[in-house]
Amino acid sequence: MFQWYNLGKELTMSSDVVLTAALRNNLLSLQSTQNLIDQTQLRLATGLKVNSALDSPANFFAAQSLDNRANDLNRLLDGVSQSIRTIEEADNGITALTNLVEQAQSIASSARDELASSTGEARLIGNVDLSTVDDLGADLTGITDGDQIVISTVNDSGTKITETITIADGDSGKTLVAKITNAFSDNRESEISARLTDDGFLEISSTNGRSFRVTTDETNEIALAGFTDLGIGDSFALETRGTAAADAAELVATTVIAGNTATSISLNESSGDVAEAGDLLVGTSYLDNDANTVISALAAGDVIDIDINDGTGTTKTSSFTLTATSTFQDLVDSINQDADTKDLVEANFDSGIGTFSITSTSDKVKSVKIELTDTLTATDAQFDLSFGDTTGNLDAPGAIGAVDADRIDTTISFNTSTESLDALAADYNSLRTQIDTLVDDAQYRGVNLLNGDDLTTFFNEDNTSTLTTSGATFTANGLGLTEATFRSSSAIELSATQSRNALGSVRSFGSSLANNLSIIQTREDFTKATINTLKAGADDLTVADQNEEGANLLALQTRQTLGVTSLSLASQSQQAVLRLF
Repeated sequence: MFQWYNLGKELTMSSDVVLTAALRNNLLSLQSTQNLIDQTQLRLATGLKVNSALDSPANFFAAQSLDNRANDLNRLLDGVSQSIRTIEEADNGITALTNLVEQAQSIASSARDELASSTGEARLIGNVDLSTVDDLGADLTGITDGDQIVISTVNDSGTKITETITIADGDSGKTLVAKITNAFSDNRESEISARLTDDGFLEISSTNGRSFRVTTDETNEIALAGFTDLGIGDSFALETRGTAAADAAELVATTVIAGNTATSISLNESSGDVAEAGDLLVGTSYLDNDANTVISALAAGDVIDIDINDGTGTTKTSSFTLTATSTFQDLVDSINQDADTKDLVEANFDSGIGTFSITSTSDKVKSVKIELTDTLTATDAQFDLSFGDTTGNLDAPGAIGAVDADRIDTTISFNTSTESLDALAADYNSLRTQIDTLVDDAQYRGVNLLNGDDLTTFFNEDNTSTLTTSGATFTANGLGLTEATFRSSSAIELSATQSRNALGSVRSFGSSLANNLSIIQTREDFTKATINTLKAGADDLTVADQNEEGANLLALQTRQTLGVTSLSLASQSQQAVLRLF
């Protein structure tokens, strides 16, 4: 039994499969081949030879780094492309803005031509149709045959010249304008002319920008109602003169200036020094260039009124009560800070040449009367600054008769534009509005390079490489295009200069935009090329060669077949044992 037991134990132990070395080698070879086939099939399926860090840690992480940078740059390309669109939108705006500014420049040029083709620059235009009036004295209640209109100006030498026009029986509106024109044409050098506009309105104008004064003869006076009947009364006012019999000394008059600024003669102290803004008004006498007394005997308590006719029928007044320490600058400040007048006129004193000036800042202003309220005694103050002609020749102290020796108020009429110039100014100002709306619309995704916004474009993943496209404010005010009035040659030239400068600014900015756009587009192309290089580099490290892997698979399959055959051959020796039984 012991032997049988051992025999059974031996039989039990021999139940394990025993492979020969040849079979085991063939099996191992087949397993290795299958592993290679599986690996090759994975590469063919994924297209990658490195699918995880286990395949090749160095290649995997190097490729991942390259891919990450490529992806970061690819995301930056979206921002770069949006920057390009933003600049393109700004460039579209610049193109349209250039057209608008060129149009504004053209309008200013047309205004210059219109002004050059007209009779003069300083104009007084009425609002009553006189073309149907056959007899002024009979048809107009304020006019009497024999009334005289006195028109004064200066010739090219600066000497005052005056013509008196008498309204005779049977004179019509056409006859009146012919008399005015002929008086200065026959006796002078056509410094003043008159005409009836297309609407039949009386227009009196000068040449070469000279100012002129319209008043009436002291004996054959035309009342304010008479000038109103002629359609020009809005620009006239009673001017008080003389030291006694105030009512008799009043004249209906106005000084018409070219443009919107009336400047006085140069004022000098008795010592000969030019008057300055800080000089006192009270107790000081000032002289003009011919040593005529201009301001004297002003006392504390006297009131200087600036009366403004704004065409509404209501006079706006700025009153300044003198004190012992009042100066020219105090008077200027009083006018400029007065709530009723500060939006209509602006005062200034130029200490360099000793001149006081008033500028009309609104087209509503018809005339301004500078008036000294006084008791009109024999020792009255004199307040005559001779506005309209800085030489003082046009309206010098005491120039219009003996009763004018002490002048205490003056009326100034600002130049009235022709209808054509008004229309051109309206067109110009309409363009200013369109420029503002265009600029507002020239934004892309909230960035408006034409309204002061800046654009920053990033070119690399850590934002260390950038380009900032600086914006500009190209609204009408930003371009320096102020509201146009075209009321004088200086106003027209100002608009022409502003539009010319604005056009230069727009063109220069357009050139800058084009340069930045070119840079961004170049960087975009460079970034795209860099992304391709990074991805190609990553592919070099991880992408499988499909041809190579296909050939490998075919070779491995052949090897597998051969291995199976080899395994079969190796097993045949064991099969031969079966033949023994």
